[in-house]
Amino acid sequence: MTKLTKEQHQELIQTANRVRANAYAPYSKYSVGAALLTTSGKIFTGVNVENASYPLTMCAERSAVFSAVTSGEREFIAIAVATNNGGTPCGSCRQVLSEFGLDIQVLIVDGNENVVQTTTVRELLPGAFSGGDLPK
Repeated sequence: MTKLTKEQHQELIQTANRVRANAYAPYSKYSVGAALLTTSGKIFTGVNVENASYPLTMCAERSAVFSAVTSGEREFIAIAVATNNGGTPCGSCRQVLSEFGLDIQVLIVDGNENVVQTTTVRELLPGAFSGGDLPK
């Protein structure tokens, strides 16, 4: 597992909190921002985008992952997830992150940029379903 530098750690936290202002959350009023660091050193961001048809809502974490993948990135070091109260990623986001590595560091941050929890995808999703579970 790649260790975050102090500068990367702070940049992820600040970026996740900054982009959170761009979330589209007219129904829940629960804005989420995510900042995903790749092994190439790039940071991809995402916000939650709600929809009146609730199941069509997209989470910030998945938005950041999909943006990174769209740009050709496949290897991630860490993701910061910022909410007002330091909420953790949902199950769908945990599963999507696990596709790219169980050792991705996850920084859970509140609206004041306090780190509420530092963990990994492995710790958030024990017994993750993976490609190895599919029939050959």
